Amino acid sequence: MEELPEVRIGTAEREEAMQRLSDHFAAGRLSVAEFDERSAVIAAAVTRGDVTPVFADLPNPLVKAAAVPAKPASGFLSEWPERVMAVIPIIAVILFFATGSWLWFLAIPLMGALLFGSRHHDHDHGRDRRRDRDRRGDRGDRGRDAID
Repeated sequence: MEELPEVRIGTAEREEAMQRLSDHFAAGRLSVAEFDERSAVIAAAVTRGDVTPVFADLPNPLVKAAAVPAKPASGFLSEWPERVMAVIPIIAVILFFATGSWLWFLAIPLMGALLFGSRHHDHDHGRDRRRDRDRRGDRGDRGRDAID
């Protein structure tokens, strides 16, 4: 059934339209001025027909949904490293008072490195290292030119 443009909208529809507009802005399809103008139209909209022209020159929201990767299933065990890490400081405090040794507090960063250290070895990290190395190389070349 076709949606009638003269049907009045409520806050939920305006918020959904603002979210869609924000998604288009985040994707770089709108300038700041265009976003401001269009969001003012949405805020003042009374009917569906008032909102429709705001999205007339923008792609269908289905395009965005196809580009979003599927979220992995979450459950109790999928977040076990975070749950273990939340308990480690409590255990360290208990062991500190039980034994009187402050060395138990070293378990906090140690467990953080063990549980989360392997997660940060991705391609972006390598790219950052190469960029930093290139910057140092460029600086070194300029320094040598100044010496010569």
